[in-house]
Amino acid sequence: MTGAWTGDMSVSVSVCVPGEISVAEDVERPLASVGKLLLLAATARGIAAGDLDPARPVTPRDDEYVGGSGILRTLSRRAWPVADLALLTASVSDNTATNALLRHVGLDRVAQESATLGFTRTRLMDRIREPRSPADPPYFAVGTAGELARFAAGLDGRAEWTRIMLGWMAQNTDRSLVPALLDHDTEEREPPSVPRETFWVANKTGTDSGVRTDVGVIAAARRIGYAVLASGPAGSDYALVERVRQAGLKIGLLARHDPG
Repeated sequence: MTGAWTGDMSVSVSVCVPGEISVAEDVERPLASVGKLLLLAATARGIAAGDLDPARPVTPRDDEYVGGSGILRTLSRRAWPVADLALLTASVSDNTATNALLRHVGLDRVAQESATLGFTRTRLMDRIREPRSPADPPYFAVGTAGELARFAAGLDGRAEWTRIMLGWMAQNTDRSLVPALLDHDTEEREPPSVPRETFWVANKTGTDSGVRTDVGVIAAARRIGYAVLASGPAGSDYALVERVRQAGLKIGLLARHDPG
């Protein structure tokens, strides 16, 4: 499925469901917190390989406590196991947890694991900074819907690291974008074992001024990976949310229909 999608022409959207929807899937866009998927993948792969200890405590440094999304900076505890930092990153997109985990895992390792997973234009560029100055990299992360959707489609639960990833992503509390208009249980964490009419979702979202992104897995009659990346000028956030939700309805129709 290709071609223009209706909506506010001041915003642009990339959508991909591998083999079924392709709308500007190779256009590189800012990812906001969807870029945290690359850090989570490197962490999950390290845990599965035995290279990273999920129980090892990590203490965020003072300069890693930043504003924006998350709850860790308001809590009294100071040291957190690697697995807890990953869960905070996935579930509430915690920026402080992201910074501490990224320092522990290392940006170079994230880049190496990303390349192994087939990412060439999707990359994590920096830590979270609030605010981001002209001297810093322009974005936390950038990427394409095509690469991210193919990554999500590969999270099939057969390899241990993909089971870890899906477990973290299923805890995401933000269902306001792609699944917002779909019939799903926001508290359901385990993927369904049989086809059904309602949806199961494991995803990661990103929100910034002029950016709304959502990448994940939806299961109903069948299971599919998807990516929706929307961007526009300052003040276009409502239109961006509307476009992403429209894409979500189309993605939901695909997940509800079993072509076999």
